[in-house]
Amino acid sequence: MPSSYAIVTRALETHQTIMIKMTRPGLKLHREMNLRAATFLLAAILPFCFCQPASAASLAVPGQTQQQSQQSLQVLHWWTSVGERKAVGVLISKLAEQNIQWRDAAIPGGAGIGAGKVLKSMVLAGHAPEVTQLNGVIFGEWADLGLLLELDNVAVQGNWQKLLFPTAWSLLNNHGHVVAAPLGIHRINNLYYNLAIFNRLGLSVPRTWDEFEQVAVKLKRAGVVPLAQSSESWQVATLFETLVLAESGPAYYRQLFVDLNQRAFADARLLHALRRLRGLKQAMSAPVRERPWTEVAREFADGDAAMFIMGDWAKGEFNAWGLNADQQFGCAAVPGTADYHLYSIDTLAMFADDYSHQPAQEVLAQIAMSPAVQSDYNKFKGAIPVWRSPDTSRMDSCAQNSWRVFSKGATYQAPSLVHRMAADETTKDAIVAELRRFFVDDQISEVETQRRLAAIARALSRSGKVD
Repeated sequence: MPSSYAIVTRALETHQTIMIKMTRPGLKLHREMNLRAATFLLAAILPFCFCQPASAASLAVPGQTQQQSQQSLQVLHWWTSVGERKAVGVLISKLAEQNIQWRDAAIPGGAGIGAGKVLKSMVLAGHAPEVTQLNGVIFGEWADLGLLLELDNVAVQGNWQKLLFPTAWSLLNNHGHVVAAPLGIHRINNLYYNLAIFNRLGLSVPRTWDEFEQVAVKLKRAGVVPLAQSSESWQVATLFETLVLAESGPAYYRQLFVDLNQRAFADARLLHALRRLRGLKQAMSAPVRERPWTEVAREFADGDAAMFIMGDWAKGEFNAWGLNADQQFGCAAVPGTADYHLYSIDTLAMFADDYSHQPAQEVLAQIAMSPAVQSDYNKFKGAIPVWRSPDTSRMDSCAQNSWRVFSKGATYQAPSLVHRMAADETTKDAIVAELRRFFVDDQISEVETQRRLAAIARALSRSGKVD
């Protein structure tokens, strides 16, 4: 009988072949480029990630007993910025208190693009990590292949269903089984503004797009870049999904990115969001260069740009740099989204393999949901706890507002496409690539991009059928 990983290898390869055949020529090329990039990335990154131990934990050495090796967990993730490393440090410390070693496999790259490719390559090679950061709807794909450890007993003993927000609880479940441990909830539709610049110029925080444009004009007259931005694909798409939410609210947003509804892709609101995205380039430095999000955040923090639209992991980074909300920077909702929460949820999934690491994996799952980790991890990460009733006294004003809006329920929530909450990886990648193409090439019209996005939605609909 073939091994479970041999079966998984064939399943993943078959899925890849089907998806390539399903798509149209442009998408086929996109997928082939991704495969080549994954091979290159794996060869370039793995020697550094898995041969050099993190400062808080080293790799297991030859000669360890089986019991010793079971008391360590290799964890694949993409938390590599200063603030993110502080958050990871909370988990490492708590795990060490239980005599379990965290073997760090941190893959650089925003939005987990590189980490996702490395993870697939490791699984195909039969060397899956014991734990991985695995956000969003992709849980179902891995769980359906029989790879993920079910955490039902941990969830029942910890009373997770009662403690968690319903949205978080639903995300963790696949066919009635809990397949991941939750860490925190990020709000993406944040507008950060530099308080020193705003106070010096007597500016008010823009609540509408008309007000935003007025503020941008005044900033440019003062020689200040109004909006910090990168042309990196995921950052462009993150800005765009925020604009879609501002234009339409969560209901239309879900029709577009969750349901891939054809009428939604033909709607004038999508065209208007594309026009808004192009118009915002006038508020950015020219040309808009491709830079890591941390570099864009630094531009804002140093006062070289007055505003920054980004998820609240940026706030965690500001805090790590010694900047604090309501002192050096302020945070507000992006115009038109004050009542909404565009969210991404940090989670850890465990690969079952031969179940030899199950006790340590279950301990990590329990740690993730503990009061201390929920508070400290999310403070460093910039996020809010997944608990319905956390200790809000330790939250800054940005986090309190995020928690207040998310608590209003699913009607006010929108799952991030870019950060894997709304659609599968193939759909996300195709839409993100098209948005980036539109953003960097002003010769491509909004109408043409809307047409191409609609074609992508038809080709990659959830039914798996091509019109």
